[in-house]
Amino acid sequence: MTTVSPVTLRALDAPGQPTPSADLDALYRGFERELLVPLWTEIGDLMPTTPTPRATAHRWRWSELLRLARRSGDLVPVGRGGERRAIALANPGLGGRPFATPTLWAAIQYLNPREDAPVHRHTQHAFRFVVEGEGVWTVVDGDPVAMRRGDFLLTPGWRFHGHHNRSDAPMAWLDGLDIPFAHAMDATFFEFGPDEVDDRSTPARSRSEQLWAHPGLRPVSSPGPSVSSPIAAYRWEHTDAALADQLALESAGHPGVVEPGHAAVRFTNPTDGGDVLPTLRAEMHRLRPGAVTAARREVGSSVWQVFDGEGRVTVGDRAWDVTAGDLVAVPSWAASTLAAGDRALDLFRFSDTPIYERLHAHRVAVAGQGQGKAPGQEGTAT
Repeated sequence: MTTVSPVTLRALDAPGQPTPSADLDALYRGFERELLVPLWTEIGDLMPTTPTPRATAHRWRWSELLRLARRSGDLVPVGRGGERRAIALANPGLGGRPFATPTLWAAIQYLNPREDAPVHRHTQHAFRFVVEGEGVWTVVDGDPVAMRRGDFLLTPGWRFHGHHNRSDAPMAWLDGLDIPFAHAMDATFFEFGPDEVDDRSTPARSRSEQLWAHPGLRPVSSPGPSVSSPIAAYRWEHTDAALADQLALESAGHPGVVEPGHAAVRFTNPTDGGDVLPTLRAEMHRLRPGAVTAARREVGSSVWQVFDGEGRVTVGDRAWDVTAGDLVAVPSWAASTLAAGDRALDLFRFSDTPIYERLHAHRVAVAGQGQGKAPGQEGTAT
């Protein structure tokens, strides 16, 4: 019995293909022998009219993540080998890989009382966002940085870092990294450091904050622009005040909010005004009670985490009621909408936008704001 080559079978399902024949099938078999693939049988998959991401929209409940993290704290030690008690979100569209999206890693990390996570470094860029608790210090290149509720903390690539819990209570937080992107690019390096952090002091402010975390002020002694932000911790009191002031100005009739009832800030690198990390963007959003955002699409993916309040997140044709700690993955070009409940809704967001902007492949579409522009340009579309 004569069998038909797989390339021929794919061609039969594609539009505008030549008439099947024995000669055509022989040609396709020749392609297969030489490890060649004709574009005319694949163009629909390789060049779709809009992005068709494998990742899907998904919601993870913080209550379930925390329950499993606590159980892991009972059963799984922290030390060389595993290095971290971190539990990664696995997007259901990515075949079981520990990736929240094709470029973003998100995980809950859990540290028991009086416990250390050993020192290491890697080329992947990382941050921590603290939903609840305090008592842990992360030590980045010898600089102890306190971790407290609402704080956004940076660990740029290739910086030695470890954590130690100085309290009598466990602590959990969100880890975000560009692990999937670095893995896909074959650009990863990793190196062990000491088994324990080299500075076990517990200062209220890190040395990096003393030098850099003063609004609008830059030390004259500093060198030129740096690839990543030199600020180790962006403290909640400043983020909270910035969001509150935006909404207060809106109430007084002045501009400043993203859209009615929706305040937002971006964490930035004080040396150049850009993103805090070269591959990751981080933002904080606040919606007034009852506020609803316009549907938004963006090339590239993101992960949202509720910090405070309750509301509803809609991504494509899926919608979830969310509360503090819950996480939602938003795939590329999926329309997303946020809605606050009876009180204000605060959300942390991180995305891979800097990658797409540098590749001139970024595009945004916001419902009701006109037609979008070409990739690499600012623009919106209905």
